[in-house]
Amino acid sequence: MRKIGFLRLRWLLSGQFGIAPRVMWNALRELPRYVSNWVQFRRNYIGPMRFAPCFHDRNEEGGSTKSEYFWQDLLVARWIFAANPTRHVDIGSRVDGFVAHVASFRNIEVFDIRPTDYAGPGIVFMQADVMQSEALMKIPPDYCDSLSCLHALEHFGLGRYGDPIDPLGYQKGLSNMITLLKQGGIFYLSIPIGQERVEFNAFRVFDPFEIIQFTKAQGLICNQLTVISQNAEVEHGPISSERLKTLSNSEYNLGIFVFTKLLENL
Repeated sequence: MRKIGFLRLRWLLSGQFGIAPRVMWNALRELPRYVSNWVQFRRNYIGPMRFAPCFHDRNEEGGSTKSEYFWQDLLVARWIFAANPTRHVDIGSRVDGFVAHVASFRNIEVFDIRPTDYAGPGIVFMQADVMQSEALMKIPPDYCDSLSCLHALEHFGLGRYGDPIDPLGYQKGLSNMITLLKQGGIFYLSIPIGQERVEFNAFRVFDPFEIIQFTKAQGLICNQLTVISQNAEVEHGPISSERLKTLSNSEYNLGIFVFTKLLENL
């Protein structure tokens, strides 16, 4: 719990108030090396030079794989590639992450409440608040056979991205998404799971059992649940009551659910 409290405080100070003591300390620690390297380089270079210190890159890896976003985007993009659907629609996932992954091998349509200035190959963008049924009136039901919403549903109704405040926003949004999906279609949904709560106005944490029950009532069946821990450990396991109970009692994990929309005659 102390670690969680520390991480929360660091996120608040650095991410919301722009105060980053650790970043400042590392920069001050690297400053003597920077000055020494400048002097050494200047002795043998007579051209123009400007100060542009990069204090942190020397101690970082060549890209991070210790992130739930990294694994989420990579795994779901690979699943979509293997499934090769006719039409894939995404709701609110990162354009510079998952959406770009998918657009590298197929077309993808993106619905998001936020505007974007993207203009390039493979992505068709529509600004829409999927919590509002009226926003999708131009889109017919059973529109696509493949649908994704990665690390987005937990923000619905909390006002973080300019969306209207609505405690039931995630339910409305999820129901509206499901109407877009054809019978037999696949829905990839990733959300924080653990002890059910709202971290206002950052995100929700969902009880995985409740999500499975809610989507079941909407005509979906959960075929797969992949869990990514805060240490970026990926676990593929059975959807059992024991596992769901363990996950619902945890502080935080990322759950990637894979649903199929049932046929009417089943």
